[in-house]
Parts: sequence; C-alpha cells; structure tokens
Amino acid sequence: MGSRTELTFYTEPTMTQTDIDKKIYDLYDEYCHGFMDRREFLSRAGTITIAGTSGLVLAQALLPSYAEAQTISFTDERIKANYVEYESPGGSSGKMRGYLVQPTSAGPYPAVVVIHENRGLNPYIEDVARRLAADGFLALAPDGLFPVGGYPGNDDDGRTLQKSLDQGMLKLDMLNSAKFLNMHKLSSGKLGAVGFCWGGGAVNYLA
Repeated sequence: MGSRTELTFYTEPTMTQTDIDKKIYDLYDEYCHGFMDRREFLSRAGTITIAGTSGLVLAQALLPSYAEAQTISFTDERIKANYVEYESPGGSSGKMRGYLVQPTSAGPYPAVVVIHENRGLNPYIEDVARRLAADGFLALAPDGLFPVGGYPGNDDDGRTLQKSLDQGMLKLDMLNSAKFLNMHKLSSGKLGAVGFCWGGGAVNYLA
C-alpha cells in the first residue's frame, strides 16, 4: 500500500490596518489625494513585501468596504432621511443637492453640516450623517458632485469628477449648504460642521 502524502495549503493572512507598514500608508495617502488611481496604487503596493506578506494584501486591507462599514441603517427607526435640493448662488450650477437626516424625536435640533472628501457624497459620509441624526442632530451632507451627476458609485471616478470642478464655486456650494441648513425650519439655529479630507479644508473655509 502506498504512503499517504499530506498536502499543505497556504492562504494569505487576514490583515488589519494596525498590521500595515508605513510604506503602504504613504502610497494610500497618495491614492486618497488623487495622485494615482486604484490600479497604480495596487500595482505599486504589490512590489513591496513586508515580513513575508505581499504589499498587495496590505493595500487591499486599506481600501474601503462601505457596506461593511455602515453603522446606522437608512431604515433605522430613530431617524428620517431624504435627499433635498436647494439654491446655491455663485456655486457650480446654482443648485445643490444634499442628504438631509433628522431625528424622529420632536425638534427643533442643533444642526451639523457633514462635508465629504475629495470624491463626492459616498456611502460613508451618508452613514456619518445618519449617526449624527441618531444622536439628536439635524444633519446635512451636501453632494458637491451634484452639478456633474452626483457620486458615480466609486471613489476613483469621484475624485476625477471633483477635480474637474471649479474649486472656488465648490466651496461656495458648501457655504450655501451651511446657510440652507441653518435656516431650515427644523434647525435650532445652532450650527456646526465636520469635514473629512478635502471636507476638513472646506470646514475651515466656512469658519
């Protein structure tokens, strides 16, 4: 009777962001800020090996998974969400669209503008707005890409579209969004703002 051969299968380890080397973070930073597209980011990361692990595996751990990251469902009973359009004089098209989320408890509410990164109103930013509403705030997440068709469904194309916009007009769109929210009938008149990536700079502009 022949001897038995045992087969050993190798699988890449599951990586978390705490396991990732600074070289990969630096590449990801360039990718996030639009200096390379997703293909180039993954290609360059794949040339790096850290502690025996392919940089490609590490890089993929950094890419967002919006469905898995959702913390508050749009059907959550604590909130009511819808898209609204409003005037934006001097902005990219004179009109704006935003994701408005309110608590289901009685208002008025303190209000917060949630400004997206350099890629448009993606699912993560909408989730942030829902989180704020669940905590008792009236939240508006403006869609800076509304004049060019809105968030295209992926971050790479979103970055390209946002780059194509006049940045001064885009900032005015954010300012007009803040004014719209502050004057909203459900606003208590107390207004704050939070921004991510490009949106952080936009918040400074609002101030």
